[in-house]
Amino acid sequence: MKKVLILGGGFAGIQTAIELQKKGSFDITLVSDRDYLYLYPISIWVPVHIKEFNEVKVPLSKIQKKYPFNLIVDRVTEIHAAENKVVCENQTLPYDYLVVAFGAEKMQHKGINHTLSICAKPEMALEIRNKIDELIENGSGKIAIGFGGNPKDKSAVRGGPAFELAFNIHNYLKTKKLRENFELTFFAPMDEPGARMGKGALAMMDKMLASYKIGKRFGKKIKEFVSDGVIFEDDSKLDSDFTMFIAAGTGPALLQNSDLPLSEAGFIKIDNYGQTQGFSNVFAIGDIAALEGPDWIAKQGHIAELMGRNAAYNIAEIEKGSSKRKGYQEHLNILCVMDTGDGAAFVFRNGTKAIMIPMPIFGHWMKKGWGVYARLTKIGKFPRLPGM
Repeated sequence: MKKVLILGGGFAGIQTAIELQKKGSFDITLVSDRDYLYLYPISIWVPVHIKEFNEVKVPLSKIQKKYPFNLIVDRVTEIHAAENKVVCENQTLPYDYLVVAFGAEKMQHKGINHTLSICAKPEMALEIRNKIDELIENGSGKIAIGFGGNPKDKSAVRGGPAFELAFNIHNYLKTKKLRENFELTFFAPMDEPGARMGKGALAMMDKMLASYKIGKRFGKKIKEFVSDGVIFEDDSKLDSDFTMFIAAGTGPALLQNSDLPLSEAGFIKIDNYGQTQGFSNVFAIGDIAALEGPDWIAKQGHIAELMGRNAAYNIAEIEKGSSKRKGYQEHLNILCVMDTGDGAAFVFRNGTKAIMIPMPIFGHWMKKGWGVYARLTKIGKFPRLPGM
């Protein structure tokens, strides 16, 4: 039985393990540096007390119970693809097939330690919650929320959660009857943050920021973060008692200790089928992969899962001696329900259309329902619906 080693316990890695286990003909081992799957799309509710931290976690043991695979909780340090082995902090693991899916690291801006991010280590959501609680206890404050880009890879941006958190903080402060005591400002170095969702969506986002009385600082590169704000390239400053910033993704530093081909941004080069260039038995999927496509593409969870399903299918077909393959490029799109705390907006974009549909009130409950659905499908308690 061929050994498949999967690195990463996020959406991409877990989906690969599930799909391969269903095939029943592989010895599957998943390596993760934590013992749970973190549902990042609903983590925006931890800082505003809509969800508890444990409600955003799915223990890997529960997924294992339905889809038995070997689990190793360890940290990868080196990958030697030519030797078919992966070095971890506590062991070295051999494989017949390797699926690299442990995501990206964040760009390190000067002074980044003065910020917190909703898209970084899971525990940081609790730190954000504590900071907001502290400001509420004080009765007033200035909050800056933003995200950045990576000029070497435009797909490595995470803007949606920043918008969602800004809107949720606005509504949370309203419930506390303190909104008028707080100054909220959204910042980003690009002229039109959110433009990848489409022009119509961009205009609607602008209206939402205005209606929520959230200030804007767009089009200025970030020079550094300081303890009390953000300094831009022209030396202007955005004062802040708390700064939430989602840095763009970049290739993990440990890949420099590998023999895998890397893009300029440090991501693993792949073909349409997820296979790493030069290695027929190595796949890279999700945020760690260098995606190719139109300028508006973004790395999202549903694309990571699609790539996981494809990797499992393609590995099985290779073993059969078949030439059949499944690719990701024809399925590229942006898809999300952007939550506001008291409603949401449905966002979709592909190569032919871009739409953003307001969903007052029920949109919020729709996203909460997705959170329950995501958890239940991962542990095999509810069937997975196509496209979701």
